[in-house]
Amino acid sequence: MDEGAHNIAEIKQKTEPRDIFTHLLAIAALYSSAVSFLVFAFQYISHLIPNQIETNYYSEGADLDVMRWAIAILIIFFPTFLATSRFLNKNYLANPSKRNLRVRKWLIYFTLFVAALVLLGDLVALIYRLLNGDLTLRFILKVIAVLFVAGSVFYYYLWDVRRADA
Repeated sequence: MDEGAHNIAEIKQKTEPRDIFTHLLAIAALYSSAVSFLVFAFQYISHLIPNQIETNYYSEGADLDVMRWAIAILIIFFPTFLATSRFLNKNYLANPSKRNLRVRKWLIYFTLFVAALVLLGDLVALIYRLLNGDLTLRFILKVIAVLFVAGSVFYYYLWDVRRADA
């Protein structure tokens, strides 16, 4: 590679403020969507299968209010995540060197780290409850919800990293 081509490749890999903004927006929208989905799922499961032993300090109206907030956040943030991801993927097709931006790699590996910790913590809680003899349908459904969300995020970004490295 001659010197001119090398300098062009370096220029294309420089991080611009727009790159930082779009990557941070995509990750923030993903995290907001994942948390809101889990809040909604937990509240819905608790609403469908109430725990008769626990004292519930919140009224049913408060539970429904939490569910409405979670849905409102999902309605705004999940399409934002999809649109931002689509924009980024189009940008990667037009300029493949953008896949190697440091901000992108840091955010992806941080997301993989968080998803892995959530998965491990969820499995620890499951094993603890199993050993304690406290497994209930309500708890199992919440564990499945967390496994689904964290597992989906982890799988997608692991696939994306492997695709980019190939």
